[in-house]
Amino acid sequence: MRVKQSVDCADSAKMHAGFRGGAPVIDGGRPAGRNGNGSKTSATFPTPNQRIAMTMQDYRAPDIRNIAVTGHASTGKTLLCEAMLVCAGKLSRAGSIEQGSTVSDFHVDEKAHQQSIHATVIAEEWLGRELNLIDCPGAPDFVSEPLSALRVADSAIVVVSGVNGVETGADEVWAAAETYDIPRFLVINMLDRERTRFDAILEEAKEHYGARVFPMTVPIDAGPSFVSVLDVMRSEVITFAADGSGKYVEKPADGALKDKVTELHRQLIDMVAESDDALMEKFFEQGTLSEEDLRAHVHEAVQKSLVVPVFATSAAKNVGVSRLLDFIAKYGSSPLDRATVKAEEANGGEVMVDLKDSQAVAFVFKTMHEDHVGNLTFFRVYSGDVVSGSELVNVTRGETERIGQLYRVNGSAREPVPSLHAGDIGAVVKLRATHSGDTLCAAARQVTLPVVDFPPPNTRGALVAKSKSDLNKLGEGLAALREEDPTFEYHHETEIGQTIVSGQGWLQLQIMAEELKRRFNVDVELVAPRVSYRATINGRGESKYRHKKQTGGAGQFAEVWMRIESLPAESGVVFTQSLVGNNVDRVFVPSVEKGVQAACAAGPYGGFPVTDVKIDFYDGKQHPVDSKDIAFQIAGKAAFHESFLMAGPKLLEPVMELRVKVPSDAVGAVLADLSGRRGQIMGMETEGRFEVVVAHVPQAELYQYSSQLRAITAGRGRHREKFVRYEDVPREIEPKIIAEYGRKVEVE
Repeated sequence: MRVKQSVDCADSAKMHAGFRGGAPVIDGGRPAGRNGNGSKTSATFPTPNQRIAMTMQDYRAPDIRNIAVTGHASTGKTLLCEAMLVCAGKLSRAGSIEQGSTVSDFHVDEKAHQQSIHATVIAEEWLGRELNLIDCPGAPDFVSEPLSALRVADSAIVVVSGVNGVETGADEVWAAAETYDIPRFLVINMLDRERTRFDAILEEAKEHYGARVFPMTVPIDAGPSFVSVLDVMRSEVITFAADGSGKYVEKPADGALKDKVTELHRQLIDMVAESDDALMEKFFEQGTLSEEDLRAHVHEAVQKSLVVPVFATSAAKNVGVSRLLDFIAKYGSSPLDRATVKAEEANGGEVMVDLKDSQAVAFVFKTMHEDHVGNLTFFRVYSGDVVSGSELVNVTRGETERIGQLYRVNGSAREPVPSLHAGDIGAVVKLRATHSGDTLCAAARQVTLPVVDFPPPNTRGALVAKSKSDLNKLGEGLAALREEDPTFEYHHETEIGQTIVSGQGWLQLQIMAEELKRRFNVDVELVAPRVSYRATINGRGESKYRHKKQTGGAGQFAEVWMRIESLPAESGVVFTQSLVGNNVDRVFVPSVEKGVQAACAAGPYGGFPVTDVKIDFYDGKQHPVDSKDIAFQIAGKAAFHESFLMAGPKLLEPVMELRVKVPSDAVGAVLADLSGRRGQIMGMETEGRFEVVVAHVPQAELYQYSSQLRAITAGRGRHREKFVRYEDVPREIEPKIIAEYGRKVEVE
């Protein structure tokens, strides 16, 4: 059997750089990079790790592929992008996450934490197409990044581990891509690891995402020696070099492999035949489809999700990656596939923005700060051209922006371009008032594009400034960080006297604190937030308090008789008066109420605010000269203090509802952990092969819960939380809370 020639990824990219055309390319069965006469091609590589400067062509919508590279954390997304860059000739050798040398993870915080934190745009060329890859972090702390990337992508690559299989992070991005109605590709990566299980994971994927999940390549020798895949489209065995170069040789499948690929090829034809009525008729007439008909309709089948392509890869060894690139370039989505998008006019009416419209409309999906560059704004053009030096209206904020130098982006590298066309993705520096989620338009075409729906925060922390000057600068820094990450929130909670920050995970909050120090020179410490405890009573209390003060001049006198009783939950503080007779002038009722409200805020019991109490001012005494507003305020406050402590005070704590999504094998560990946090299990639900535990847990027990959940579920657990109610603190832990949080209360 004749072995076909060795092919080099970089040669393939360069050789096809001149190829243009909008329709799906007919794959004649020859590998990318093969010369017409069948001879080998070769390439001269630069020195290791040297980046190759390549000026890209000026592409238009039919030849653009905008792809979000997503998936669960630690599935090899960044290394997959590195391997693609090697194949495209942008890199001589893939970088290392540990060494901080990857194109995607170039930011200071990514190098420090050795993981992806920001969605990074990478532009490359393959088979005459422009590929805008958006490498997204998989950690749930940074979920805004893949959600924003999917908002502007035309397709999504969902990367799963060849060992761990389909995990919660994959499900989350899959659902988001489904919401935006964009095709999805599955990449089963890390097939060079021990204990890989491609066939089992393929079945898992079918359980999760439907029977249309179909392998376009299948590993032949999965495991540490993995170098070969069975290519279903070509009915060939492709064997890759083990040096990470992406070079490969091909030969026709034979023996058992031929039988396997023949059956898979037949299944693919069956699926593709459903993409078109006329094609289906031809299929029934002929009993099959020609190779030309198959390849001509794969694109349509993918768009209709009749085929969900699966590719077997090892990004670390650059095995199988070039076939993924080939498929995306030939059959993947272009902006033409979703040429119209819904928008909103100023009057609230719905309008469609068409790719062919002449007026510029662009959506900002990301803003970020880069050292020595400043604020960088990333956007996708949905119609018209965005031109350097022009002016666009930020419709979201009612501001006009002058567009400076435009760039095509490849990680930290910038290629200046005079304009960006409809369907393309690029960046501009130093826009004055534009932030993530804003719409930029030509003045004659002012519309607003839909924004991303981000999940609510589930993790809280508190920032403590080291000095008064740091405190003064804190607000400015927090506001800037909030504009860059829509899932990050902050506010000053007066009740507990802390600046509260919240987000999707503790790591996200840690990095925000680090950014405050590095970028804004604000020295802060991220600590556990104080819990907003409340105080109330079990029964009734009564007090008759006399305030009398003589200082040599005008004195102060007031006597307040007061009863208090408990109220049902969520009733708040209710003040009433039932005075009869003339012992107290009614003009002093507001004074007593003001004193009571001050006492409730100060908190007679450990300094915690009071709730669910009814106060009745039923009698008292006054002096014709010495009684005045301040005297009745003081008397009212003291009377409440005494009666509250007589009525059996107790503490209430906020309780959160948790929805914890985990694989079934982790449910036991999650339940045990929740039990140790004084949690009440409210029920269980099933979502595919995942279980959702619904529990009510005191907020005091949830500090850094997101991090601990990932630890006990090997990173596979996710949770959402929301406040549900206040409930009694167990008596045995009240003294500890008062000792830790309580403060001395001054009565007068």
